Amino acid sequence: MTFANWVLVGVGLFAILGAIGAFTIAFRRSRIERPDPTAGVSAETRRADRSLDGVRVEPISVPEPAPEPVEEIVVEEPVAVPEHAPAGVAVVQSQRVVEVTPEESGVSRRQFFNRAIFTTFGAFLAFQGLGYLAFFWPKLTGGFGSDVDAGPVEDLVAATQNPDGTIGPVFVPEARAYVVPAPGSLSEQFEGREVAAGGLMALFQRCVHLGCRVPWCASSIGFECPCHGSKYNSIGEYFAGPAPRNLDRFVVEIRDGDRFIIRTGDIIETPRAQTASVAYPQGPSCI
Repeated sequence: MTFANWVLVGVGLFAILGAIGAFTIAFRRSRIERPDPTAGVSAETRRADRSLDGVRVEPISVPEPAPEPVEEIVVEEPVAVPEHAPAGVAVVQSQRVVEVTPEESGVSRRQFFNRAIFTTFGAFLAFQGLGYLAFFWPKLTGGFGSDVDAGPVEDLVAATQNPDGTIGPVFVPEARAYVVPAPGSLSEQFEGREVAAGGLMALFQRCVHLGCRVPWCASSIGFECPCHGSKYNSIGEYFAGPAPRNLDRFVVEIRDGDRFIIRTGDIIETPRAQTASVAYPQGPSCI
């Protein structure tokens, strides 16, 4: 037997012994102890008492006394005396019931507590409903899920160009997107899908494998996920790792002449590119 089995057996025996002990104590307490009538009696008295065993003692008859003669007593009936009403003033008690309106009577304690409980519960349900509504209701203006103004196109293009001639993304926190330079010609999977405008593209920051945020690797000129090693080139096309497709991207457009708008409510998913539009890697990897 293992140690665990021995422990279980010991616990079982302990429980059985405890039950027996509890039953014994309860049984003893339930018994009514009767006092011994011979306690304190000497041995000689007990022997003398045993010597009379089998002897029948007849009780002594005592004659009953003769009954005494009873004298008849004649009781004369008292003469009825007319009763007179007590002198004084009779007090008559009366009660008048006056009905009052609810406004005059006020609120009772029970009504107050009932209303307070129902009001508290109703407020709780209202706040819960507003919280759920705010959580599930899409943001129509501002924030992720709406159209985000990333700024002037010229400023964004200038920000993606490094002094050494390399490129780098511009991160837009409100849109959760990387703005990167778009290639001169897009592959067939991007044609007609409005993923580029003004020479720029907007990539979703989330890795398509398990949702980790994919950082930029300046040495390899691409995106490399530190969670499971998925790699993408500078425009988010798949290169290596467990990712099932390219990085997701948003529909973009130019408004008011030079404003770069990222439509975060429209996410574009594309399969792994057969032929990369941008060379990768262009240097050592970061992971």
